[in-house]
Amino acid sequence: MREIQTEKITETVRELCIRANYFLPEDVFRALQKAEASEEKAVAKDILGDLIQNADIAKEKEIPICQDTGMAVFFVRVGQEVHITGGGLSDAINEGVRQGYREGYLRKSVLGDPLERINTNDNTPAVIHYDIVPGDRLEITFAPKGFGSENMSALKMLKPSDGIEGVKRFVLDTVRSAGANPCPPMVIGVGIGGTMEKCCQLAKVALTRNLEEKNPNPFYEALEEELLDEINRTGIGPQGFGGGATALSVKVETFATHIAGLPCAVNINCHATRHMKTII
Repeated sequence: MREIQTEKITETVRELCIRANYFLPEDVFRALQKAEASEEKAVAKDILGDLIQNADIAKEKEIPICQDTGMAVFFVRVGQEVHITGGGLSDAINEGVRQGYREGYLRKSVLGDPLERINTNDNTPAVIHYDIVPGDRLEITFAPKGFGSENMSALKMLKPSDGIEGVKRFVLDTVRSAGANPCPPMVIGVGIGGTMEKCCQLAKVALTRNLEEKNPNPFYEALEEELLDEINRTGIGPQGFGGGATALSVKVETFATHIAGLPCAVNINCHATRHMKTII
């Protein structure tokens, strides 16, 4: 049994909150550069250049890439040989968020209650997804989620008879409905299968995948490529001003499901698809 102190977890989360909001992942940055290089519409090309410059400035000056520094979302893989000492794991993560958002001068956007709508003033509580896995390590993935894109996400409980064509139709309808609202070029996460809540989680997990890594399943690799091509044919373009770069990537995650169902969720990220992972 390996012991991990909560102080170490809090310190790690604090750094993740700051760094993920300052530094765009390299794969996302390269995807923006690739989109700029291939964009044929002048206005769209200029916008992509501005987005690249914005990420460069954020990195150089160590300031947030976007004013919406998101609701703190974590995916935590806890090794079953790990013993957390010094307090509760969720408390340690939330304290890290509290410190990171304060010390990093990140916008506090979380309301303690969805209807009373009173700001907690420290961006807590975080949304934390836990998974117990073999081993003696603690893997923490942080993905701050802005709500310009989150609000454009959708869930549909398709019928099994809808099949793959129903899935494709739903994804494309969701993107068209979103239009310029999610600050394209977007990254699209698609969850298929499981139950209502499981497919939504799958869609959000998909947004943490490296954009340059292909789906290990050839069937879903082809689906991702087809969806990306169709989305970029919509003409929405960067920031909704038209052009070929409506999305940088589409990532699909799946899970087993019931014989009577075909749940599908689409979780959209803006061009600033921020996430960072560390292992303790």
